[in-house]
Amino acid sequence: MMTSGAQESESACYRGVYRSFDLDTEAGKLFGSLSTGINACVECCDRWAEDPSKVAVHWEDATGRKLDLTFGELRDASARFANFLAGRGIVPGDRVAVMLPRVPDLIIAALGVWRSGAVYQPMFTAFGSKAIEQRLGTSQAKLVVTDPANRPKFDDVDNAPLIAVTTPAYGGEQIREGDLDLAAELACQSAEFEPVARAGDDIFLLMSTSGTTGLPKGVPVPLKALVSFRAYMEYAIDLRKGDIYWNIADPGWAYGLYYAVIGPLLLGHSTTFFDGPFSVETTYQLIQNAGITNLAGAPTAYRLMIAAGPDVAATVKGCLRRVSSAGEPLNPEVVRWFAEHLDVPIADHYGQTELGMCVNNHHGLDHDIRIGSAGFAMPGYHVVVLDEEDHVLGPNQPGILAVHVEKSPIMWFAGYLNEATPSVYGGYYRTGDTVELEPTGHISFVGRADDVITSSGYRIGPFDVESALIEHPAVVEAAVIGKPDPERTEIVKAFVVLNAAYEATPELEEELRRHVRNRLSAHAYPREFAFVASLPKTPSGKIQRFVLRNAEITAAA
Repeated sequence: MMTSGAQESESACYRGVYRSFDLDTEAGKLFGSLSTGINACVECCDRWAEDPSKVAVHWEDATGRKLDLTFGELRDASARFANFLAGRGIVPGDRVAVMLPRVPDLIIAALGVWRSGAVYQPMFTAFGSKAIEQRLGTSQAKLVVTDPANRPKFDDVDNAPLIAVTTPAYGGEQIREGDLDLAAELACQSAEFEPVARAGDDIFLLMSTSGTTGLPKGVPVPLKALVSFRAYMEYAIDLRKGDIYWNIADPGWAYGLYYAVIGPLLLGHSTTFFDGPFSVETTYQLIQNAGITNLAGAPTAYRLMIAAGPDVAATVKGCLRRVSSAGEPLNPEVVRWFAEHLDVPIADHYGQTELGMCVNNHHGLDHDIRIGSAGFAMPGYHVVVLDEEDHVLGPNQPGILAVHVEKSPIMWFAGYLNEATPSVYGGYYRTGDTVELEPTGHISFVGRADDVITSSGYRIGPFDVESALIEHPAVVEAAVIGKPDPERTEIVKAFVVLNAAYEATPELEEELRRHVRNRLSAHAYPREFAFVASLPKTPSGKIQRFVLRNAEITAAA
């Protein structure tokens, strides 16, 4: 909870849940025990499998093929997978890397790994051989599970482990000599395998940071993180029994794995898996045809939905009950547009691979919503704003968002795998993100510490400028950086993706400049523009401002 008495503006519901948060009570919602033994497969599958009709996964691909899998079917399939692992000498604590698209095999592999007590390592399907090699070197995985489409990426990986390949989706390339035919291996396994009990501090996931500021670091995720994942689904996502839930995020990354796979299954709720490239058309179509009521994803997807216009949105207006956004700050214009054209509240949520989600506008709790704010600390987290000397700051003072470890019973991150963790010391975990505490207690995102622009003595958050730009109908996406300048230290430069109906002209550039000046302030408007076809992004969709900034620094040298 934020300090300074600012929480007085919060409603009784949020305040009551936050103040009464008890780790033992929350952990008691799990089937197993963090102290005497717990298994992630039991939590996400077995405990819900007694009802033979209870669907766990609604799967569909871009060709229209569909498949529903029940918890009972997943229980049996995970047992076969666990027996397969045991037969290959994989024991509790060993790592198993999985590089698959959004297919049922991915969920079966994850559940089977957890059933056996092993550790699941996700691999994003857009990774190349060097990214794969670095992550396998970190994990020392004993086995890789992939599909024929991604199998060639391992050809140039030094010291690659044994590889099991799934059945080709559409025929074609067969299993290579030396690889394991996963379907054939599983077909001869028993559907009985006693889940291996582990301790709450034992890890069940090995994630990687994004690597935007250096080589990716291994993030061990212990089983006690399940308490945090469950709380987010309940308090922030507000996943309810009657919802049809779809998290667009890829399970090769934290938000997709934590909250498209683990989170809903923890609650005994079905999840929607769509195996196909993102497009506005397929998104609207799936919302309509599948009856999606609870949607989660990144602002990039939502901005593209806006760019398609209100006529397309009208086909699903009123269908959605909740929409959640994570990965980067949510522009205020997106909030207003979704309310007007989709008749649904969209809430900004903040988190990291190392934390899960920790600051949210909670759909499931009553509290004041301020557009442009990331919200309040999730129950179980105590967050503060620190200055450069690690002093706790009060309202309206930019600083680093930090988690007070001792006062955060739901906190699970203890450090990177086999590496120093300089962000953890003095009782705090420092996120590296610059925020402000509002007098109301809300947390407002300013930017990554290295994204903040210093111009003529002003500190300018790129998010504010980007939000102002995106309110203009000509702008689909924008990224704002500080360009080195001998007089002002930096000037604001905007990289803008235009709506197809607009052309890049000096007149439009001046119009956008005036728009930001009028909308934001006289000192924070872009002095330079670059109209581009696309913006550099991480594989998970976050804008990489540092790529643009580094290019400007190089050009100025």
